[in-house]
Amino acid sequence: MSLSKRIALVTGANKGIGLRLVEKLADAGLKVYLASRDAERGRLALDSLRQGERDIRMLGLDVTDEASLHQAAAYLTETEGRLDILVNNAGAALDRASPTEANLKLLRATFEVNVFGVIATTQVFMPLLRQSALPVIVNVSSDMGSLGLHSNPAFEFFKFNSLAYNASKTALNAFTVMLAKELKEQGFKVNSVNPGFTATDLNGYRGYGTVDEAASTLFKYAMLDASGPTGGYFDRNGTLPW
Repeated sequence: MSLSKRIALVTGANKGIGLRLVEKLADAGLKVYLASRDAERGRLALDSLRQGERDIRMLGLDVTDEASLHQAAAYLTETEGRLDILVNNAGAALDRASPTEANLKLLRATFEVNVFGVIATTQVFMPLLRQSALPVIVNVSSDMGSLGLHSNPAFEFFKFNSLAYNASKTALNAFTVMLAKELKEQGFKVNSVNPGFTATDLNGYRGYGTVDEAASTLFKYAMLDASGPTGGYFDRNGTLPW
């Protein structure tokens, strides 16, 4: 199967890292679905990328809405018949509170997007991914989800003790490990990837990494071939501790 024929879907792709990743994948010759919870914002994002020979389509998709997910999957089933690359990029950071002060409502809302939304999206698109000759799933994680790093006082973000976001990414990593184990013999490549502390609206643009650098890291693992790793946790420098 040629790269020009491969089909990718990126959730939460109407801005930031997701939008730049869509651009990179399209520039590599893939057909890319830019998935956005807000259809109008998705269309505006699509308009900003329509240049040259890029094959980019907008797809309305809310990872927390079962009906929205099934509608999107039905559309891709009818129009494409398969999906080669799924990048679970949609995410939320709603509460910075510590474990003793975490707001349970915000904790649940964070998990709804960062964990349950990823699981639901993956399950809904699984029949399409199974039709691919080389199915790839990238779960956009964070070093905030690393228990190994958080147990080390020398960790750069050791004092960032936000229960909601950090624990949601830890749970996401657990999903990656178990999903990769289940699907390995079927040829799937499933990995968690930390794009780095990037200047986006998720962190109030406090990050020091650029959107392009972050998208490049995700691009690398979205474009894995059959010899690539699965069941791993990576950033741009290599393997991260779980």
